Amino acid sequence: MSEDILLLDTDVETALRAAVRSLLAERCDPASVLAAYAGDRSLTRALWKPISTELGLAGLLIPENRGGAGGSARDAAVVLEELGRYVAPVPFLTSSVIAATVLLAGDSELVGELATGETTVALLAPFSAATVDQIPALVKDGDGRLSGRITSVAGALDANVLLAAVQTPTGTEVHALETSLVTVEPVVSLDMTRPLADITVDSVPGRVVVAAGAGLPALRTGLATGAALLASEQAGVAGWCLDTTVEYLKVRRQFGRVVGGFQALKHRLADLYVELESARATARYAAGALATEDPDAAVATAVAAAYCGEIAVHAAEEAVQLHGGIGMTWEYPVHLYLKRAKADQIGLGSPAYHRSVLAELVDLPLGRD
Repeated sequence: MSEDILLLDTDVETALRAAVRSLLAERCDPASVLAAYAGDRSLTRALWKPISTELGLAGLLIPENRGGAGGSARDAAVVLEELGRYVAPVPFLTSSVIAATVLLAGDSELVGELATGETTVALLAPFSAATVDQIPALVKDGDGRLSGRITSVAGALDANVLLAAVQTPTGTEVHALETSLVTVEPVVSLDMTRPLADITVDSVPGRVVVAAGAGLPALRTGLATGAALLASEQAGVAGWCLDTTVEYLKVRRQFGRVVGGFQALKHRLADLYVELESARATARYAAGALATEDPDAAVATAVAAAYCGEIAVHAAEEAVQLHGGIGMTWEYPVHLYLKRAKADQIGLGSPAYHRSVLAELVDLPLGRD
């Protein structure tokens, strides 16, 4: 473990966190988020524009000389943690993190379009994909047109452009496809704030944005970066659940006293607080390792991805239970966090998968946690 990676926010990161939280507090209330479950996507459009253009976060990970903000993985982690606190239905993870990271391996004007917020991009891969082997490659015919089908793609409903892996005799290329030319079928998702879609590509023209030699490394980096930074979103989800539950238990009365005064509940909240602080530390360490290109980055990513997903689910489950009857209602927002936590838990690799990766990296027996 590197001692040079700071786990606390810098002044710049503190300001970024405040700016994102202020915008979300004003424009991302739970009632508007809940509307996504009735098929209303208006909040996504209304929220993504100020996030991507006014705050300039669409190109946060893109260098300044390519039109972006020149931020680091630490900055992206701050943004994702705040987005998790509000279960914001925006494509930051899919477009500004995963797709942007893949595109940086190529020399394409699409990078600049993504950076300005003019174009939103999604990678044609199942949201559960943890390795390149789990990304179905499209087939190219003799005329250079692409065909294939990819299921459970996150971010596709919000994307103007889709990135697809294409197998060629010289290796795996990454092609860009116009979303308007493919068939996008929304599927009922557990988390409708990050809905999934099945994509059918039928003899569609594409353009190469990452050449064959760089295609596989670019896809691997995109998935790994997404998995490392998803941990920060999970920490944000867990943070909201704990904070909101504590505030509720301070005012909820039963048997003539404040419920939060019962020792058994204090113990549960204390245990959850320890878990949350550990999750924040592992998530921020993973982001810091990516930002500094630390040799420990792969281990840090595996630890964060294995740990934070389970803590987010536990925090959400505790929030539902400790809110009592109100926690089970559709109108109260706790269920939004439980659904995001459960969906994120298998996103970009399950905790069990990342534990197996960690075991291999540090040469531990596979059966050992």
